Amino acid sequence: MIRFNQFSLSRGTKPLFEDTSFTLNPGEKAGLIGANGAGKSTLFSVLRGELHADGGDFSMPPSWRIAHVAQETPAVDRSALDYTLDGDTHLRAIEARIASASAAHDGAAEAEAHAAFADADGYTAPARAETLLLGLGFTLEQTREPVSSFSGGWRMRLNLAQALMCPSDLLLLDEPTNHLDLDAIVWLEDWLGRYPGTLVVISHDREFLDSVCNVTLHLENRQVKRYGGNYSQFEVLRAQQIALQQSAYEKQQRTVAHLQSFIDRFKAKATKAKQAQSRVKALEKMELIAPAHASSPFTFEFREPDAAPNPMMVMESVRCGYRNDEGGEIPIVEGVTLSIQNGQRIGLLGANGQGKSTLIKTLAQTLEPLSGGVREGKGLQIGYFAQHQLETLRPDDSPLQHLARLAPDTREQELRDFLGSFNFSGDMATAKIAPFSGGEKARLALALIIWQKPNLLLLDEPTNHLDLETRHALTMALAQFEGTLILVSHDRHLLRATTDTFMLVAKHRLSPFDGDLDDYRDWLLQHAAETRAAAKEAGSAASGEAQDGGPNRKEQRRQEAQERQKLSHLTRPLKSRIAKIEKEMEKLNAEKAELDTLVADPASYEAAMKAKLTETIRRQGEVNTRLETLEMEWLEAHEELEQIGS
Repeated sequence: MIRFNQFSLSRGTKPLFEDTSFTLNPGEKAGLIGANGAGKSTLFSVLRGELHADGGDFSMPPSWRIAHVAQETPAVDRSALDYTLDGDTHLRAIEARIASASAAHDGAAEAEAHAAFADADGYTAPARAETLLLGLGFTLEQTREPVSSFSGGWRMRLNLAQALMCPSDLLLLDEPTNHLDLDAIVWLEDWLGRYPGTLVVISHDREFLDSVCNVTLHLENRQVKRYGGNYSQFEVLRAQQIALQQSAYEKQQRTVAHLQSFIDRFKAKATKAKQAQSRVKALEKMELIAPAHASSPFTFEFREPDAAPNPMMVMESVRCGYRNDEGGEIPIVEGVTLSIQNGQRIGLLGANGQGKSTLIKTLAQTLEPLSGGVREGKGLQIGYFAQHQLETLRPDDSPLQHLARLAPDTREQELRDFLGSFNFSGDMATAKIAPFSGGEKARLALALIIWQKPNLLLLDEPTNHLDLETRHALTMALAQFEGTLILVSHDRHLLRATTDTFMLVAKHRLSPFDGDLDDYRDWLLQHAAETRAAAKEAGSAASGEAQDGGPNRKEQRRQEAQERQKLSHLTRPLKSRIAKIEKEMEKLNAEKAELDTLVADPASYEAAMKAKLTETIRRQGEVNTRLETLEMEWLEAHEELEQIGS
């Protein structure tokens, strides 16, 4: 068990934790949340033994092995696979023992080390490391490439793979989804769901937190408060607690005012002096409740566009890609024929490297198409947020200077008022942006886009540097945006709330995706399973041929694989249907429990509750009927599945 008891810690003169207490049980998966600067990374340093308490104490089982993601990746020539295997330091130590014993011709020591190697699952380690890398988006060829050949984002994936490779009792993950696409996030959620140890994760991705965590640790006002449940459940519980605290505070304030009024009126009267004095003592002994404080939510909105062309843009047989230094073409997405209608809200799906960003750049007209035609509607105003948008900002300029370049004829006060609505007020509006955080720079980049009143928004991973509050503000603003939106994001909450159709970029093509994000998740997991099975089958076939050169066995395996593929094709729609039925039943059962509680409550039968009780009983009947129907459908689907399997 991890236990913090009356724990206090300061960094410099700033107190981060003050007499805070909480516990984490073995196997719990906790989301660590709080405002930037609240102390999340400091808490990780405490868990890793790098910082120690100024007051109180912290304890954790001394035998626990801790895994975390390194922040730096050395540009070494070791292959990605070997670098990932380095995460299992215990296994590497055993390998060193084997090599040392072999060099010393110590047969007994070498045999003992080989036994330890087998006990540590050493023979399966390369396959496990390869599975991690494939899950995180690397190709089989890339697993053999040197670490030095990868860019920064891919090196962070290597560090994540190394942390997952490490056998651990406690896994610490700090923003693990920042450098992942949606495909890799879905895989990581599945992996963490099976992780047997204790997990503490810092993340600004609410759907990831909802999927992975069963505990939420909230850092606020130098305290760590533990909530049972995921992030969405935490939001509900916290809102309830704030409301209760505010209600208790207001009630107590009325009592205080009443006592004070009595004291003020009668303290000078001899006949009432004793009673007044008793009320003074009552006030002194009263433990005052603090008013509930919820940080003011940051909000903004898009300005109304000046025009609404329809169609916004038309692409006809466009080939999107690049030209190399010799003038040769490198096509990425081909045969794109697309008419973007006014008011459409499209989410682009697809793995990293398939061409989503290339397509967005072509739409934004920052990348010329290799061939084909692009026509834009009259009055089109594009607002483009790129993954590397922050790099286009000038570090020595202020937010005011950035905006003034876009609007040289606008009064300074109007520009200041606009920047103030994005929390760039006072001295911050005229300060150099170089020391700004990534989130503050992203907010400025969004403000510059919004000033230009776009009617077509092209957003490529706009949430990468945003905290939960700013992500929420962006979600709300996009939901109310009156123009057209095309969005690439690994934030599924943002995608669900702001888009209504999806398109898939895969195998160098753009095509409609018929389904929602849950269908896409199922498709990804199914696709990953089939890919792993095919790779395993290919490996087994190659091994079999090498051993006995049996072409008949190879043909038999090919037929078996075809049968499995056919079976998978037949069962996939049924499995998807069963999953959807179970999801709806889960929601209805939760609602049924609430309705049953309400109907069983004697207070519901009071005259004032008559209308509500009638509506509750009516809804209770609907829910029960629907559940019966779903149960029948579920049984029928399972029977069909069994018939296909047999």
